[in-house]
Amino acid sequence: MKKILFASTVILSVLSCRENKPQNKPIIENAVDNAESSISKVDKYSRGGNLVVNIYDELLKKDKTLQDLDERILDIYSKTDKVINEYSDIIYKSENYYNDATALAKSVTDSIAKKQIENEIKASSEKYNTKTQIIRDLVSKIKANNIILHDQYVLFKIRKTLPEIEKYQNAHPLKTDNLDQFVNKQNKLLEELKKLK
Repeated sequence: MKKILFASTVILSVLSCRENKPQNKPIIENAVDNAESSISKVDKYSRGGNLVVNIYDELLKKDKTLQDLDERILDIYSKTDKVINEYSDIIYKSENYYNDATALAKSVTDSIAKKQIENEIKASSEKYNTKTQIIRDLVSKIKANNIILHDQYVLFKIRKTLPEIEKYQNAHPLKTDNLDQFVNKQNKLLEELKKLK
């Protein structure tokens, strides 16, 4: 009988603890709560649920200046790829041609003719490399700038959202009441367990 009574007491204690969930509703509206409520839990976990990005997206909805900046940055990202790909394709095909020509020339059995064509291939390749060096340098500069742009935009998003997380923290003050009550319930249950034999 003691065991049944004890089991009932344990179950009731656990259930009553579950019912006392803290209700920390926000004192003021903030982008963090809006970001949390605007995405489903499935989306949150499938996309990694980056809270910085979600909060920044909430700020974007309300700020035309941020929207314009975001559009310009996304436009630059997209145009960067197009510009680089256009030039890279041409340079790649030329380099590929010289590699293929060199490999094919090795199959020539006449050593004098082979040496002559290898020299012609090398001269043409060097001429093309000289002619396109400025293009290669500019493509490298564009790629480097794109990395810097990405880094600066990430830093900007973090700095822009830091005040929002602080607003969220202030809107949800943490109190110890529920935790103290829970610890007391645990302690009572522990004492009861110690007394039972």
